[in-house]
Amino acid sequence: MEKEIIILGAGPAGMTAALFAAQAGARVTLVERNAQVGRKLLVTGSGRANLTNHGVAPERYFSTSQAEPWLAAVFAQFGPTDLVQWLRTLGLLTYSTADGWVYPLSNSAQSVVQAFASALERAGVEVLLEHRLLSIRNIKDGFELGFEGQSSLRCRKLLIAAGGKAYPTLGSQGDVFPLLQKLGHALVPLVPALGPVACDMRAYQKLQGIRLDALATLLDHEQVLAQTRGNLIFTQWGLNGPAVMDLSHRVARHAGGGLELRLNFLLDHETELRALLEAQRHSDLPVGVLPGSSLPPKLSAFLLERCRLPASLPLRECSDAQLAELWRWCTAFPLSVTGVRDFATCQVSAGGIPLDEVDPQTLQSRLVTGLYFAGEALDVTGPCGGYNLQFAFSTGAVAGQGISQ
Repeated sequence: MEKEIIILGAGPAGMTAALFAAQAGARVTLVERNAQVGRKLLVTGSGRANLTNHGVAPERYFSTSQAEPWLAAVFAQFGPTDLVQWLRTLGLLTYSTADGWVYPLSNSAQSVVQAFASALERAGVEVLLEHRLLSIRNIKDGFELGFEGQSSLRCRKLLIAAGGKAYPTLGSQGDVFPLLQKLGHALVPLVPALGPVACDMRAYQKLQGIRLDALATLLDHEQVLAQTRGNLIFTQWGLNGPAVMDLSHRVARHAGGGLELRLNFLLDHETELRALLEAQRHSDLPVGVLPGSSLPPKLSAFLLERCRLPASLPLRECSDAQLAELWRWCTAFPLSVTGVRDFATCQVSAGGIPLDEVDPQTLQSRLVTGLYFAGEALDVTGPCGGYNLQFAFSTGAVAGQGISQ
């Protein structure tokens, strides 16, 4: 069967690309291995679909390539404001939180998927479900795709939006990458990203379940590798939450041991608490008031116990060394990092097709004429908060326009 354009993967990038290409007049076939479109989109934002972020900027993303100029070219064509306006044409209204995170007004990822499915139907996009790709062959004037238990398909142009390896139960298993390597593309090895970080928790079991905001610094033998801030939660096996998830791809890429996390629990209150300590240093104010004024009670009690300080001990009876040790535990809480959880527990994978092999103006391969890319197949990873969905939508829009030319 001959097709004009085939898009592999009906996630946010693939569906967006299909709509932009179809709206430009192209005949589009969208091929998905799952039994429905947008299956992975359903779990984003804990089911609320964190669609984008008003803080999106090229420097917020990570890639093994020099990504900022490449990303700037993509976002200049279709950025967060463009996305919000375009979603309105699909019947999706959005709202923003104070920190810039953008959600559908329905607070439902299901409503987002339904809107996309309806738009695909109205645009005349042919959707083929439950097609598992087995092969890609470069033929004269296009490509031939082989599928498990299905007839092969031929097309003039091919767009890869099949995702990475995160959430393998939802269909992202990374099996398209060996096929792309056979076509001549390189591959930055895929690793788990935006996932929980495993740590040695033997001394910290009492902290399970504590959730708070913190500044997280990742070090390799005292050398700072990265620093993020946000919410985190102590678990039996390590840490979860945006503050550490944004560091997870760096942990996954690190060979060998020696990684350490240091957590600053005081954040923007450090100066204020330091002033309080100096003002009350020789008073009868109980030392427990200091950590207790800004930290969860269970964490405050743990830190005092760690420093062998009774909560009721007056500040004037504390030694300088004791207070310095307490301050260190509040601002540089140490955890030995042992790794990252697997792809099944991570939101995205890092790695994929190198950016220098793809034209940012059209998302066409620089190596294979007629081959295009969008979304997680590319070697770009953003932080939590809608950044990766924006990248999927942006590259989908640019690729959809590019492939329809």
